[in-house]
Amino acid sequence: MTNENTLAVMDNFTIQPLTNASPNTVIDDLDDFEGIMMTFPRIKIPGGGSTVFEVPSDDPQKPNNVPAIEGIILYNHNTNAYWEEGSEYDMNTSPVCTSVDGKTGYGDPGGACAECPFNQYGTDTNGGKGKACKNMRSLYILQNNAPLPINLLLPPTSLKAFNDFTRNAFIMRNRKPWGSLVRIELRKESNGSNNYAVATFKLLGDFTGEKLAEVIEYAKVARAGINEMLKQRAINVEELKEPTETFTEIVDDGSEPNGDPFSAVEV
Repeated sequence: MTNENTLAVMDNFTIQPLTNASPNTVIDDLDDFEGIMMTFPRIKIPGGGSTVFEVPSDDPQKPNNVPAIEGIILYNHNTNAYWEEGSEYDMNTSPVCTSVDGKTGYGDPGGACAECPFNQYGTDTNGGKGKACKNMRSLYILQNNAPLPINLLLPPTSLKAFNDFTRNAFIMRNRKPWGSLVRIELRKESNGSNNYAVATFKLLGDFTGEKLAEVIEYAKVARAGINEMLKQRAINVEELKEPTETFTEIVDDGSEPNGDPFSAVEV
């Protein structure tokens, strides 16, 4: 049951317009930003089993450590990345092949992800039951009074938790993810040789009435913008032959769900 404190938080959840600028200012700004790829602040899940998120601050070298993320999941999609053996845990090394939609890979080997030999269970180079290619999920989360969504990249070990949460919180109740407020935390796990953090999800409540209508209008614009950004990113990756996804640490202990990541949610 949603408690009074949560109801107060939801009632006071403030959604900033995507732009507060005048039309003339927007036109001028477009010239300044021409050729710059649109991205969103990336939340990092630290390695070693840390249970705090790293959220970007004004100083890129000093992120804010927060125990939980609360907000609206505006958009989410599959994404894959393949690193050469031995470089999976090097945050300074880009993957040699990446997919912005979990369907088509660009780089080496590239091509259809479903048919790629590195995207099969049992190919984990560390001898686990998982895949050499890391299947992940990219979440775009709007926080209270934030100017833009933030981006959380879920590693393979957090996919089952997200799949289960999505099924129970949204699909079984016939609700869209962007109509609710959720809380995401981290739980420390270990596979015997490595400590890592698994994301946990909690439904705080559903928006209703005028607030829900406001959320839906924002989500329509934001989701369309994110979708266009992903299309452009795929084009850029294909043209430059340069993978773009990076991840702090991925520890695959073979606990991925059987089959492909859950994809029934509209994305």
